[in-house]
Amino acid sequence: MLRHRAGSAAATLIALATGVMILMSMGTLVESGLRFRATPQRYAAADLVVANRDITLTSESFDGDTTRTTLPLPEGGTVPATLAEQIRQLPGVAAAVADSSIAVVPLEAASVPTDGHGWSSAALTPYRLVAGSPPRADGEAVVDARLAAAGALRPGGEADLLVGGDTRRYRISGVAEQTAGTGPTGGSGQPAAVFFTDGHAAEVAPHPGRADAIGVVTATGADRAEVSAAVRRLARAAGVETYTGEDRGLVEPSDAAARGLLVTAGAAFGGYVGMLIVFVVAGTVGLSVRHRRRDLALLRAIAATPGQVRAMIMAEAVLVSGAAAVPGVLAGAVASRWVQGELVTRGFVPETFPMATGVLPAVAAVLATTLVAVLSALIAARRVTAIRPTEALAEVAVEPAGNGRVRLVAGLVALAGATSSSAFAVGAGGQAALAGAIGMLYLFVLAVGLLAPWINRFTARLLAPVLRRVWGASGYLASANLRANAQGMATVLTALVLAVGFGGSVWFLQDNLQRRTIAQSRDGMLAQRALVSPAGLPATAAEEIRRIPGVQAATGVRRTAVIVEIFDGAETVDARAIDPAGAAATTDLAVTEGSLADLTGTSMAVSSIRASTQGWEVGDEVQLWLGDGTPTRLRVAAVYRRGLGFGDIILDRQAVAGHTARNLDDEVLIRTAPGEDADTALAGLAARYPTSTLVRTDDLTGRLARDLAVSAWLNKLLIGVMVGYAALAAANTMVIAALARRRELAVLRLAGVTRQQVKNMIHAEQAGLLGVAVAIGGAVAALTLAAVVNALTGSPIPYVPPLGGVAVLGGATLLALTTTVIPVGRLLRTSPTEDIGPRE
Repeated sequence: MLRHRAGSAAATLIALATGVMILMSMGTLVESGLRFRATPQRYAAADLVVANRDITLTSESFDGDTTRTTLPLPEGGTVPATLAEQIRQLPGVAAAVADSSIAVVPLEAASVPTDGHGWSSAALTPYRLVAGSPPRADGEAVVDARLAAAGALRPGGEADLLVGGDTRRYRISGVAEQTAGTGPTGGSGQPAAVFFTDGHAAEVAPHPGRADAIGVVTATGADRAEVSAAVRRLARAAGVETYTGEDRGLVEPSDAAARGLLVTAGAAFGGYVGMLIVFVVAGTVGLSVRHRRRDLALLRAIAATPGQVRAMIMAEAVLVSGAAAVPGVLAGAVASRWVQGELVTRGFVPETFPMATGVLPAVAAVLATTLVAVLSALIAARRVTAIRPTEALAEVAVEPAGNGRVRLVAGLVALAGATSSSAFAVGAGGQAALAGAIGMLYLFVLAVGLLAPWINRFTARLLAPVLRRVWGASGYLASANLRANAQGMATVLTALVLAVGFGGSVWFLQDNLQRRTIAQSRDGMLAQRALVSPAGLPATAAEEIRRIPGVQAATGVRRTAVIVEIFDGAETVDARAIDPAGAAATTDLAVTEGSLADLTGTSMAVSSIRASTQGWEVGDEVQLWLGDGTPTRLRVAAVYRRGLGFGDIILDRQAVAGHTARNLDDEVLIRTAPGEDADTALAGLAARYPTSTLVRTDDLTGRLARDLAVSAWLNKLLIGVMVGYAALAAANTMVIAALARRRELAVLRLAGVTRQQVKNMIHAEQAGLLGVAVAIGGAVAALTLAAVVNALTGSPIPYVPPLGGVAVLGGATLLALTTTVIPVGRLLRTSPTEDIGPRE
């Protein structure tokens, strides 16, 4: 059977192999993330580490069930420094050291990532002195051997260090070398360290009275289980956690962020694409079996039992799936390596991150696609195997007029659901509208797939006069074929609508978001200059800038994040903390309600998108958690429209003081008075803050565009895979449908229809079918895109790149013509008697 139906078998194999490739590559990302175990480095010599790295929120869902959501703290949590003394008093504890990371930039070796710590914490790694002595005064420091080599630093010499945004000169008292926790290349995976005296480290630490973590070393001979239990009791009383074994690595700034990205991205991609793969494979296999109903009916007529036919169909599906597994797995391995390389190149994943081999994802992908193929084949053949042989032969001769009430009812229900989702997406706002729009897209495609036979018959009657007028007798044949083969062309219509709908909505959505974000940033920026520093700027920088003649206003900006409850869970939201004094002169957030003048340490401003998502209004008191997990209640003082360009939440800098990792500003926005030239004075001030740069705010917008392009790469990868697979589905179904018309075209030619008339008939059919698909798919895409863009940007009219629109419509047209005209042309090159004789 497969040998004599090679075309449909090849189309099915391609769909299955591509599905295996996509599922395997996405599964490899998830497996890599789940298998990752962070190796302790900074705290390699500690037996236990007390820290606060994530937060768990409990909420009640709509159905009354309790939901627990755990999120990593975006700024890293802190623990009370006094907890170290309590732990130190426990029996069996040899040492308990409170450790904080301090932002340090060694000016002699600014390219070397560096953190500052107190000298007592050196034993937690451990570090050993290889030269000099420990620091004994506030002006002394011990430097990491890597840093000493890069900056030519020696004991007795001096070094200028940017500590907490201020430049300080230290005497190098010693050089230390890390003796444990080295990475796979022999070097440490952690930043280089600079050690101060414990008192000085506490003085310059960003969180007074608190520490990033407490490393605990148990005494020799002590029962570690008992010590661990005692430490856990104290930690829980303080609201923090205790980490032991390999979990100690989760406390350190390491590859853990990459782990979360891989799991989240792989699972999300796999979920969306998985649904699409099921849809495509089921449609392709089902169409292939449907076009072989004559073969199956003939087997029934010569005494094959229904069970034998079903067993044969299952064997065919398993055989094709097995054949597809080989190229699919090989292509999946190549795709996995390519995705890994791109993630490393674009900075999403460190080069040293261990990636899984992909064996388990490969097995799971093959089993999943095989199962879908077998079930789809059995469902497609259920009618032929369920009735008597003579009835089966009669049914395949002429397509039944009815299509089943169940399918009609299901289609109408899906259409009603899609309509309701569209109304919700247009009326709602924020993330709720986005979820509604994506659901609407899937429901519309499902409704088209179920209602396709009725759509085909209706449009065939509607287009019949046009087709006859343009193509004459060939147009008459085309409209008759569209009516008579409405059921058979249902999968083709669905595949075309799927390709146009996805290509015209999700692909352009990313373009709209990037375009609108850049536009909001550009239109809302009133400042002409900005002082930016990757190492951070102290709050005094903005005050100094304001005193420069010609400067009208200066606003320090500190980027952070907060955690808010949403629906029955929680999520991390980007935020900015600013000095509200003069902020209205440097940025125009397009405030629609309230006023930024009311922004204080107990209030905040929110974007209209976030306010709509959360249901917040001006004057509401809302609960949220700062980046280090500190709970707070803030009043909504203002709502603004330019949330894409300036973040969803604006806080007063006082509200986050002591609650961010560096406690420093990322940039200072500067507005000068008209006609005033303050560039020389500003450049002189920038020179006093090493690593800082004075730039035009247009450059900030350019950097934002480049950053968005990088961060949007993952989304575009998903979108490209979805659109590409949808296009593949359309191509496969149309090739199968064309090749299955061998007998029909042979009968027409024997009845006197010329080859040219047959070609014109095919062109007329494709024009009608493509017109309907483009109209429906375009309407679905336009409605989806408009709903999402209106919810996220406030603009009801989405942006469609001219070339992008031409690519979608032209691509669909080219796809429909090539995948039908070429196979039909091949059929017309053979004699009709040959086609209708031996094969039938």
